[in-house]
Amino acid sequence: MHRRAWFLIVLNLLVPGSAQLLAGNRRLARIALTATLSLWGLVLLIVLLGTINRDWVIWMATVPFLMGLMSVILIAYAVVFAVVSLDTLRLMRVGRMYNRERWITLGAIVLTGVLGTSAVAYGGNLAGVQSNLIATIFNQGGLTQAVDGRYNIMLLGADAGADRFGIRPDSISVVSIDAATGQTVNIGIPRNLQRVSFSEGSPMLEVYPNGWDCGVDCLINAIYKDVEDNHADLYPDAVAQGSTPGTEATRDAVEYVTGLEIQSYVLVDMAAFESLIDALGGIDINVKERLPIGGQNDDLSDVKGWIEVGQQHMDGYTALWYARSRHTTSDYDRMKRQHEVENAVLAQIAPATVLSRFQQIASAGKKMIRTDIPSGMLTEYVNLATLAKEQGINSIPLIPPTIDVIHPDFSAIHAMVEEATTPVPKE
Repeated sequence: MHRRAWFLIVLNLLVPGSAQLLAGNRRLARIALTATLSLWGLVLLIVLLGTINRDWVIWMATVPFLMGLMSVILIAYAVVFAVVSLDTLRLMRVGRMYNRERWITLGAIVLTGVLGTSAVAYGGNLAGVQSNLIATIFNQGGLTQAVDGRYNIMLLGADAGADRFGIRPDSISVVSIDAATGQTVNIGIPRNLQRVSFSEGSPMLEVYPNGWDCGVDCLINAIYKDVEDNHADLYPDAVAQGSTPGTEATRDAVEYVTGLEIQSYVLVDMAAFESLIDALGGIDINVKERLPIGGQNDDLSDVKGWIEVGQQHMDGYTALWYARSRHTTSDYDRMKRQHEVENAVLAQIAPATVLSRFQQIASAGKKMIRTDIPSGMLTEYVNLATLAKEQGINSIPLIPPTIDVIHPDFSAIHAMVEEATTPVPKE
């Protein structure tokens, strides 16, 4: 009976339903074996498609309906596995064994049943979370066409803290990606850039024909709030297109600054960015200068704590203050620290971390990201991101002394951007 029990346990684990076929309910066996073989066939098909063309598998993973269907299939199979595991326990007849063997085999079938059911159910849950994440963030249809062989995406870091009035994108950059090679350039635009104008055809030129030019009250990051408060009617279709008037006006200004046509944007809520870092288990930063946490007053009388010099493992709250702390440093130092945080987050996104914390990461992502990137472009962008990671990302920080932020030479900036985005021929 002891050997028979172990034989049934192994059968149930390797081919769920086979134990019932040999020693139990044939009807249950047919149901379980049909489900098992169907699932094996589906997995084999996915592996075969991935071998032929990896893009097909990436596409399937980014279609909410297919991921939702996969979630239903896996959860249903988890129920089937739980049922046949319980029936296998019945077939084992543990009551007819010696006491020691009885408890060992009982523990084995319970362990394999619980672990198998949990693993399949967890896979189904991940597929459901993935489906919901893609449907929530990437809810625009269609495709994006490359312009001059490049995809240009505007990244905005919106800092709407409790001490601020409305959203202001204090972190502004453009990621320009070569559509053929994946060569990527990150163009950093300082929040305090002055005397910017807007791209040709922008409705903002009707209100500001001479550009956004009124001194320190007209920094580039203030365009967003000004349009949201006073000129939202200039962009009547923005919301329907997955954007906002403030985002579209900022896009027009960034196009003027860089000379690039921006096809898409990604806006990151920095407060929700804190949740993402916590979901990843924190990040590691080598702090080079002591920085205050809090501290809105000039005399730093309201500082809540300090980020000390040296290697630090930061939670989301600390990392956010490391990125946004202004006192004792300049805006350009903040830009560098923001890039440090971005790189640290990318370094932390390892497959094991993402898999074990996927639900928390997805929850943070839904709160954190707003974009008009069409869902149909995800496969293309995933492939290009892989190429970019292999090659490394070049940076162009448009900061002093490279440029004058008060009286910028936009022709010189355009020349810098053009040189950086010109494809490098392979030797």
